[in-house]
Amino acid sequence: MSVPGLSRAKSLPDDAVRRITILGATGSIGASTVDLIKRNRARYDVEAVSARRNAGTLAKIAREVGARLAVVADPAAFGELKDALGGSGIEAAAGESALLEAAQRPADWVMAAISGSIGLKPTLAAIERGATVALANKECLVCAGALFMRRAASTGATLLPVDSEHNAIFQALGAGAREDVKRIILTASGGPFRTWSLEAISKATPEQALRHPNWSMGPKITVDSASLMNKGLELIEAHHLFAIKPDAIDVLVHPQSVVHGMVEFRDGSLVAQLGSPDMRTPIAHCLAWPRRLDGPAARLDLAQLRELTFEVPDLARFPALALARQAMKVGGAAPTVLNAADEIAVGEFIAGRIGFSAITALVEATLDAASARGLLAEPATIDAALAVDHIARSVALALLPEIAVKSS
Repeated sequence: MSVPGLSRAKSLPDDAVRRITILGATGSIGASTVDLIKRNRARYDVEAVSARRNAGTLAKIAREVGARLAVVADPAAFGELKDALGGSGIEAAAGESALLEAAQRPADWVMAAISGSIGLKPTLAAIERGATVALANKECLVCAGALFMRRAASTGATLLPVDSEHNAIFQALGAGAREDVKRIILTASGGPFRTWSLEAISKATPEQALRHPNWSMGPKITVDSASLMNKGLELIEAHHLFAIKPDAIDVLVHPQSVVHGMVEFRDGSLVAQLGSPDMRTPIAHCLAWPRRLDGPAARLDLAQLRELTFEVPDLARFPALALARQAMKVGGAAPTVLNAADEIAVGEFIAGRIGFSAITALVEATLDAASARGLLAEPATIDAALAVDHIARSVALALLPEIAVKSS
């Protein structure tokens, strides 16, 4: 496969120590990355680690992996971080400029796992110096996908997809030539409401939405999985990552979460990647790429599983997926608006201020309003993307009272 910015193998000797940086070390992706590093300590030298504000946990991680620099994005947490690192010799820093410095440090490999729009600039900073970037931040490709892929191609950076679905596609694409790919298929577990009626879904509580059947994730992505908005965002990411047309990307609901992605080739071959639902598998693939390392995830016993089932998503019960696909086809800043409005809507739902069905309603209303105001032009810079993100959030908040009344 040859996709600009995605698959340049940077050769390292078999016994080479890879210098790495973990942006977002205290989140679930960061924690899994740290676990793998501790299991393979001799192979990795940690340059920097970062967190949003969890100074105590970050300091513990920095000590465990021997990082040179630890950064908290929130300046208010700097004092706690500095005290927790006292006597360790590890440098402490805080704020946006420090995050950018962490990304610009001379690491061969950077885990970009800072969630939210705050992760855009540090991730781009790593790309600009031509690093290998393991991409776990959805916002980079959803909010500014064309820009990120263009800059990766220009600087010689390598982007490795961390999401289990995109990592599966990346692995399966190696089975044939890029021009022979007919379509790619992302799988979705279906979330906790897969078998629920439309009426029951509309009355779902935050507690019910946060009970994902297969994966342990943060609250935002868990709610998005319940609505299938998360799969919609993954459609947009896949479109940019693999330079594939929107109509050549499909979704199948696969409740066992064993088959993570498939690629169909022109001769009818369907190549799939399978694995236990454990994020350490795709992270390990990225961490050692283009080689492999021993992973701790449970091995599949297909005989014990007995069956793997697939079904077409029900867009009547899960309209968020159709809405995200439409935003992908519109292009420009539509995905940026979609993502921003969804963050506002999910936050309001988790707080108990709107119903579950109002999430998609608010996102759709925000997209309509942004289109009417001429806000959907392609962002040419990160600052432009962030400006659209900010405006979209304001529009969503302004529409919130009306949507809340309709959903009550």
